[in-house]
Amino acid sequence: MLGDRLREMTGKDLDLVLTDNGTTMISVHTGVEKVSVRLQRMFLEAPDDIIAEIAQFIKKGKGKTPLVRRFIKENGCRIRRRPRRLKLTTAGRYHDLLAYYVSVNREYFGERINAEITWGARNPANGVRRRTLGSYSAASNIIRINPVIDKRNVPSFLVKFIVYHEMLHADLGVERKGGRRAVHTREFRRREKLFRDFDRVIAWEKRWISGK
Repeated sequence: MLGDRLREMTGKDLDLVLTDNGTTMISVHTGVEKVSVRLQRMFLEAPDDIIAEIAQFIKKGKGKTPLVRRFIKENGCRIRRRPRRLKLTTAGRYHDLLAYYVSVNREYFGERINAEITWGARNPANGVRRRTLGSYSAASNIIRINPVIDKRNVPSFLVKFIVYHEMLHADLGVERKGGRRAVHTREFRRREKLFRDFDRVIAWEKRWISGK
């Protein structure tokens, strides 16, 4: 997978996020412990010399990238343009959605999910029912997480599971059975249970909703 190749070539512990961004093709942020890299999805099909140049750019944090620029120019038609850029908010008061997204994408999806993620609008009327905690829009390719779970007493494994649940929707899409849409299919439910803390999540949700 591309993330593993870049980690091997750079010798760095990096997190990779694939995007459909139409303006920023490569973004590198060097943190204290990790390097965060965002790449336009077109680079999944880039040849070895392009990936090598990207790896050098990540290692040095600067430098000329003529091969990358030429590849972008030649493959600009692959970029999906969005008429309007939504402002995304991933850092909550207690939970960082982007960190969870990157971790889940690497562990369960081989870093192939390229959806955007954001906290939804705050609404005091929102309840804590299971179905209200997250949503995925295929039209915009955006995952929205209900900010009602951005609380100190909500464990990170629960928020990660909600993120994982919506990423499953992005990965599996919608099936049609007898002319009806089916989103929570048998395969969806099977994969949902692969989440490492699935049993803890279900037990915690039941206590939370019941108020115990």
